[in-house]
Amino acid sequence: MAHTDHSEHTFRTARRGLRREVPSTVGLLADEQDFTAMRRYRTFTFDDHATYLRQIDGLLKSLASQGVHTTVALFDPEEYAEFCAESGLDPDTADSRGRFTARIPGSGAAIAYTGQPIDSLVPQLISTAVRRATWEYATTLLADLGECADCGQDIGRAAFDRASHLLFRLLEGAGSGTHHLVCSVPAVDEQLLAVLHAEHPDSPEIPDRGPESPDNRRDGPDGLDGPGGAFARLDPSRATEFVTVLAVGIALESAGGVVLRTTRADDPDRLHGWRLQRGSLVPLTVGEVFSAYCTDADTGEPVSPESGVEYCAGFDLGPDDTGTHH
Repeated sequence: MAHTDHSEHTFRTARRGLRREVPSTVGLLADEQDFTAMRRYRTFTFDDHATYLRQIDGLLKSLASQGVHTTVALFDPEEYAEFCAESGLDPDTADSRGRFTARIPGSGAAIAYTGQPIDSLVPQLISTAVRRATWEYATTLLADLGECADCGQDIGRAAFDRASHLLFRLLEGAGSGTHHLVCSVPAVDEQLLAVLHAEHPDSPEIPDRGPESPDNRRDGPDGLDGPGGAFARLDPSRATEFVTVLAVGIALESAGGVVLRTTRADDPDRLHGWRLQRGSLVPLTVGEVFSAYCTDADTGEPVSPESGVEYCAGFDLGPDDTGTHH
């Protein structure tokens, strides 16, 4: 009997250990509209979104307490209905919802749960979804541009190479510190926006991978390295998104621009700006940078300048030596 109890205990311990190695995916309805859309299914038993979010929060905490690695995925009711129709599944079952949720991380927005409260997790997830949609839209747009009629080069690829070069020049010119870059480009159907954070250490370190190409994220520049070694630590996926959005502006020769904010210890933040003009980034003057930051975008009314901030002209990014198409 003792031997049987010992075997059962060993089995349960092994099963718990194995459970910790099996990742879990939790689908999340981030807003009221999506939540309301799911309430048409009889087997979806939640009555209000706030209670639902509290239950999700409790589930995530429970899984974390068991040592389970959990991914939170944005659950889209429209995509779910399409998935069920294409797969021949009944959408009004928990099993169908589980099948759909399990596939989201491979094709949709998802983030790792690290203990963040639900009121922080929801905007994180929405931001991830917006970033992914922006990147996919910009990538498709670049891929559809085809080849240059004059030189035969792939327009999207040439624009991406040029944008990578410009990001290199922006971070090289910014020097040491913490850098926050925003690229805004009007496209055919919407305003594209990409944000990038980069750390520029005082001494060279081993480089992170730099931005990768829009058609294959493994087939792009190997890093943002200057002649003296690596100078920027950044998230390669975010760098790819930033470069892809900038490449759209270059390829379409559209309006738009880039702003750069640099923070250094014991110094005021420095703000620089550039406008996109005929596929190039042209430095803004001090007055133009000040006006851009001190004007309400909706009303056009002036707003007070930010304290502890130095408004600076954009610096020259040098000649285009990337061999882009003509």
